[in-house]
Amino acid sequence: MTTSPLDSDDSHLASLGYTSDFKRDMNLWGNFALGFTYLSPVVGVYSLFGTSLASGGPPMIWAIVLAALGQLLVALVFSEVVAQYPVAGGVYPWARRLWGRKWAWMTGWVYMIALTVTIAGVSYGAGPFVAIVLGIDETTTVVVCCAIGLILLTTLLNLGGTKLLARIAFFGFAAELVGALVVGIWVLLTERHHSVAALFDTYDVQGDGSYLPAFFGAALIGLYLFYGFEACGDVAEEVRDPGRQIPKAMRMTIYIGGAAAFFITFALVLGVPSFAAVFTEQDKDPVSTVLENAFGSVGFRVVLVIVLISFLSCVLSLQAAASRMIYAYARDDMVPGSGLLKRFWQARHVPPFALMLAALIPVVIILGSQVSDDALVRIISFASFGIYLAFMMVVAAALRARLRGWKPSGAFTLGGWGLLVTVAALAYQLGASLIMIWPGDDPDVPWYDTWIVALGAAIVLGVGLVYMLVARPYRHSDAAHGDAINIVTPYPGDSKPGTTSTGAH
Repeated sequence: MTTSPLDSDDSHLASLGYTSDFKRDMNLWGNFALGFTYLSPVVGVYSLFGTSLASGGPPMIWAIVLAALGQLLVALVFSEVVAQYPVAGGVYPWARRLWGRKWAWMTGWVYMIALTVTIAGVSYGAGPFVAIVLGIDETTTVVVCCAIGLILLTTLLNLGGTKLLARIAFFGFAAELVGALVVGIWVLLTERHHSVAALFDTYDVQGDGSYLPAFFGAALIGLYLFYGFEACGDVAEEVRDPGRQIPKAMRMTIYIGGAAAFFITFALVLGVPSFAAVFTEQDKDPVSTVLENAFGSVGFRVVLVIVLISFLSCVLSLQAAASRMIYAYARDDMVPGSGLLKRFWQARHVPPFALMLAALIPVVIILGSQVSDDALVRIISFASFGIYLAFMMVVAAALRARLRGWKPSGAFTLGGWGLLVTVAALAYQLGASLIMIWPGDDPDVPWYDTWIVALGAAIVLGVGLVYMLVARPYRHSDAAHGDAINIVTPYPGDSKPGTTSTGAH
């Protein structure tokens, strides 16, 4: 009797010790759209363009290229892991199989907090655009209310199930990509004020010192942009043929998302009327300045509606990824309230309480953000560092497993390049993380504010470590852990010499 592809997917999952209640309603393009809308070049660029341009001048655009190349290395490492372990939740189950229970628990903890903070940051960033479209004042209260409203809307949409999620994600991808191309081309045709040479001119933003600190200060735009590809793996149990399709979707997310982000930034930089006005803060929102000059007041609002679609689909994808991570965590009884968080709504094939928690935490963060004068940058900086830290823990686990004899056996492998790519990915993440936590040199800013990202990360790590050592949640499940070196589970249908398919134990 012939085995169907879906039966092979379920058999592979069963060999890893899990059965799934999710429906495999997501194909390659739906999976890619989820990763792309999570990465969302429009959201990343529009949120941080003004801040990065003011800090590093036009050459800040090259931070996007460097971050794309660095994160592509990480995506390749993740592709090998997800091909062998296509389990919902992404970084948590990957770290569990590559290293062990304690390492996995801390990886999941860091990623869960960082992902929910990212939801807060993206939602908060949408607030000013909503205010402009509605023609109301951009007060803190308005921004906060718009952000919370966006989270509530995406929660309702996510409760609709995987098929609806995939459709909205693909619509968001199409709207964002077409919008980015149309906006970029029109700006270059009608509102170009500088030549390409401007991309190599610092305009003396560094003063009398080295340009490198200024560039590092502006690099957040690239570092914030290029995560989201891992969301393709977070929903692994909802994807058909995940061992082959998810690695493709991850790479497509970097390629297409990176190209779109660079093109948007390129057009905006050349369309800025006056760099001096941005540097002196006379023009605090150069994105709005460029778009309004290019499209007029009515066209500007139409463009912002497309931008808001990007924000909506981005938050939707982020929340889907976070809920699957929380669900996977709870399925192994790793967190308080696991009994509730791992409940499944069979009618819609989604974990409703995990989704609600992925909405509640960002709402609390947004409400608390009102104490900061620069809430968006603070939230984004911490979220980016937290995501990079979680990624680093997975890459470090993959490197450790490799050095101890792990040979990836999924449908995607790097072959002889695996070790070199893993080392390079880890080196990139270490460098990027140092850039994110390094303090500024503004003497008027209190020390605790300059080190706020490092302090926030230390608190998250400290709280997680104390809880893990006291409560020992990692002992609550006997699911397989640390077996990547000894157990090789080939992808269904593949025949590889020296491999055996075994169940988790």
